[in-house]
Amino acid sequence: MSSENTSIQMFGIKTPIIREGDDIVQILETALEESGLVPVDGDIFVLAESAVGTAEKRVVKLANVTPGEKAKVLGEQYGIDPREMELVLQECDEVFGGVPGAALTITKGVLAPNAGIDASNAPEGHVILLPEDPRKSSENIRSRLEQRYTCRLGVIVGDSRTQPLRLGCSGIALGVSGFVPVEDARGTNDIYGRPLRITYKAVADNLVSAAELLMGEAGERVPCVLVRGAPVIMVSESPDMPTIPMEGCMYFGNVIRGRIGDRGAEKNE
Repeated sequence: MSSENTSIQMFGIKTPIIREGDDIVQILETALEESGLVPVDGDIFVLAESAVGTAEKRVVKLANVTPGEKAKVLGEQYGIDPREMELVLQECDEVFGGVPGAALTITKGVLAPNAGIDASNAPEGHVILLPEDPRKSSENIRSRLEQRYTCRLGVIVGDSRTQPLRLGCSGIALGVSGFVPVEDARGTNDIYGRPLRITYKAVADNLVSAAELLMGEAGERVPCVLVRGAPVIMVSESPDMPTIPMEGCMYFGNVIRGRIGDRGAEKNE
C-alpha cells in the first residue's frame, strides 16, 4: 500500500474591476507579477464567467432591451424583469420551468437559471451574458498565457450554480482548454478491489467548486484562481465539455417520464 500524500495549492488572483473590452490576459499577467506568482507546468487557471463575459463585451444595458409578448408573460409568471426575460429567451435553448425570481433553462446544453445571465457584479442597470463560446474563450486565454510563460497550462471558464434540493452554489465548468475535463474511471477498482462500472470524475467541475471558495460570490474581486498540483491529464487541445441527453439524465429523465405519464393520464380521464 502506498503512503504517498497528495495535495494541491490554490492562489486567488485579485485584480482591478474588469471593464468591457479589457484585455483579461494582460490584467492577469500584471496581477501575477504583483503577487509574485509565476505559472509552472500543469497549473490550471479557473476564471469567472462574468469576468470573461465582461472583457468580451457581453454586457447588456437593460434600457436598450425591448421585451416581446412571451417575455412579458414569463417575466410576470416568474417575477423577472421582462427585459431580462427577453435576454433569457434569446440566450437559452429551452425554458423548462421556473420559480419566483428564476427561470429554469437549458443553456449551452446544461441546466442554467436565467440562461446563466448575471446581474451581480454588473454595472447598475446592466446584466452580463455568458461568454458566447466558453471553450473558445478558454483556448484563447490559454494560448496567450502559455506563450507568455513558456509552460503547459490549463484554463477553465467556470460559473456557480445551485444543485437540485441543495441550498447554496457549487461550481460548474462551461469551457476548458489544456486538460481532460471529465475522466472515465470505469474499470478501475474501489478500495475493496471491485471494478467501478458507471463512475466518471468531473475534474473540471470539481476544480471550479474548489476555486469558488477563494473567488466568493460578492465583492471579493478575485475573478481568477490558479490551481497548482491538481491531478489532471494535460492535453494540447480544448475538449468539449461532455453532456448527456435529458432522457438519459437520472434527474431529468424521471421528470420527463413523469410529464409524459401525467399527459397520458389526462387523456384517459
